[in-house]
Amino acid sequence: MSDRTAGPSADSPGETPGETPGETPDGTTEGPPVRRRGRPPRTESAGTRARILTAARTEFSERGYDKTSVRGIAKAAGVDAALVHHYFGTKEQVFEAAIEVAFAPALQASDTVAAGPLDTVGERLTRFVLGVWENPTTRTPLLAIVRSAVNNETAAAVFRRLIAAQLLHRIAAQLELPEGEAELRAELAAAQLVGTAMLRYVIKVEPLASVDPERIVTRLAPVVQGHLTGP
Repeated sequence: MSDRTAGPSADSPGETPGETPGETPDGTTEGPPVRRRGRPPRTESAGTRARILTAARTEFSERGYDKTSVRGIAKAAGVDAALVHHYFGTKEQVFEAAIEVAFAPALQASDTVAAGPLDTVGERLTRFVLGVWENPTTRTPLLAIVRSAVNNETAAAVFRRLIAAQLLHRIAAQLELPEGEAELRAELAAAQLVGTAMLRYVIKVEPLASVDPERIVTRLAPVVQGHLTGP
């Protein structure tokens, strides 16, 4: 009698040992690793989640939001698409999780506001934001985020939620102004900095794209300061 009469395994609902390509009846594997269905053991969960996020950032960066699929992310991560849905949900939720990690360095800008007196916050914030963009390690994922947000409304909505909740509100909370006024000023300062970043690093308009960063700080910091603390 064949061993294939045994019931489904716990790891692969609906499948039996020997029926998965590359797997023998005794459960051992031959040839290249096979992507298994279902949830991984707990010891593998953290690594699997991180692998999916890494694959997602690469896919969104190279293909953009519209052309990236959950199936493509799963294939790049070497897992079943069901696992991507299990950990993150929809493609929109995968994108949000991926950009939150990639955008983490820029989100520290709110800490820069609190790192000194408000009368010098414009220069601190401008230097910090330009520093994030000048660093190739942090610039590459930021470029992918911005490009996706510009080209797709769903991606743009995710980006707006992240910016509003984790950056602008935090900056506004540290300004000594009424709530509505503080949020408007934080948004105006961010618009100044994001607009400069778009022209310099994404669209690459000259001479802004190649000018020394110190010249930008000198010209831009007083404007940012005025938005945050001016009359």
